Formats: sequence, structure tokens, C-alpha cells
Amino acid sequence: MPLTHLKVERAKPKEKQYKLTDERGMYLLIHPKGGKWWRLDYRYQGKRKTLSLGIYPDVSIKVARKKRDDARSILDGGVDPAYYRKSNKELSADSFEAVAREWFGKFRGQWTNNHATTTLGRLEKDILPWVGSRPIAAIEPPELLRVYQRIEKRGALETAHRIHQIASRIFRYGVATGKCPRDPTADLRGALPPARSVHFASLTDPKEIGALLRVIDDYQGSAVTR
Repeated sequence: MPLTHLKVERAKPKEKQYKLTDERGMYLLIHPKGGKWWRLDYRYQGKRKTLSLGIYPDVSIKVARKKRDDARSILDGGVDPAYYRKSNKELSADSFEAVAREWFGKFRGQWTNNHATTTLGRLEKDILPWVGSRPIAAIEPPELLRVYQRIEKRGALETAHRIHQIASRIFRYGVATGKCPRDPTADLRGALPPARSVHFASLTDPKEIGALLRVIDDYQGSAVTR
């Protein structure tokens, strides 16, 4: 059974440390002196590893589960969550992630909220876990292609093309600001198969088109729809 806030709050120390198990590898480790630590056990490349998720009550059960799910998502993508966390802490000003977030912040105001949210989501899910901590000037085309192919393998070819476009804009911004000498995405044109266009049904009979136009002209609904 998953843990509850009440069970976590009432857990008392014992002579030896013990754990209260939640779900998906997460548990609360209770120390004899009273400390309560959130932990996540997982396996990476066949080895058992443990990730710290914070200390209760500073980190609530809800926040701990969010951290667990984020770590699991990174793990599902083939990256060790512990390495990803360490890389983020050591980010330098010339890392791909630092330049990407600077680019995002600069142009965020020119986009709709929906476009900004989608762009940031794609960055954080599909690019940053793989090359975020790398110096932007050191990233080579084959490294980027592996990022795209990882997306393609999950059946999201159109997303792979979108990621390619986003990466190109970030590299061009890096070139303009002196963070990198060139845009390596230019070498990957044609490396991905083209995304298939989906054609929606449409009217082709002139009489039916004429009828549609007359209905549109006669519409008396709201001004916004007109």
C-alpha cells in the first residue's frame, strides 16, 4: 500500500533504522535519531543504485513523488538520474542548457503561452537530459543525431524534426553570442526521414463549396465566430 501523510508523520524512530515503502522504488528511511529521508532505489545498467529525494518534512510526500516520477522519466530515457542531477549542478555558462535557457528567456515574450510551454517541455524532455551539461561548442553532429534517433524510435518522427529545429535556433543563438563557432545541426539535413503529412478530408465538388460559402455568409452567430 502507498504511504499516507498521516503514516509518514506518525512514524517513530526505532533502535535500528528502517524503511516505509511507498511505490515505484520510493521509500522513507527513518533514522534512530529521528531523521526521515526520502530515497529511491533503481537499477541502471544492471547495478542497484539509490537516489536521495530530500528530507521530510522539508520535502512533502507529494513533492517526493514528483521527484521520483521525474527521476523515473530520466531513467526510462536511458540516463542515470544521479548523473543527470550531478551534471545540472555543475552546469557552466557555456553549457548547452545554459545557452538554451538564455535563448528561451530572450524570446519567450514573443511567443504565445502555449508555444512557450510546448517548446520548454520539448527541451526538458528530449534534449537537455542528453546534451544539456555538455559545452555547447563541443557538441558534434553524431551526438545530436543520437538524440533525434532516440525520439524517432518511440514513433515520434515529427517531434524529432521539431527538436532539430529548436536545437538549430539555440546553436545559431550560441554563434551570435560567441558561445560556439558554428551550428552543427546544418550537417544533419536529410539525416532524418521526412515526416508524413496527414491530409484531412475537404470538399472538392464546386456545388458543395458554393453551398458552404453561402452558409458562411448567412451565419448570424457570435461576432467572434463570424
